[in-house]
Amino acid sequence: MSKSSPSRMSAARRNAETILSQSRKRQESFKLEQKVAQDAMAEKTTRLRELRLAKEAADKEAAASSTSAPKARKVRRSKQT
Repeated sequence: MSKSSPSRMSAARRNAETILSQSRKRQESFKLEQKVAQDAMAEKTTRLRELRLAKEAADKEAAASSTSAPKARKVRRSKQT
């Protein structure tokens, strides 16, 4: 009986280490997926921010160009009788 006990312990230990290893792999995979999703969201946010800033700059430029050009006024002449 003393011989079967150590082999039983080592088998139980191997099973426990296998389960622990699988658990760690799942955790690493999950963390990697989260990192990829976070990076994608950051990239998307950066791209949208750049687009918004470009649009705001274009709108500001368009507004400045439309107000900076003075409109031609009609000159009123007095009626000649």
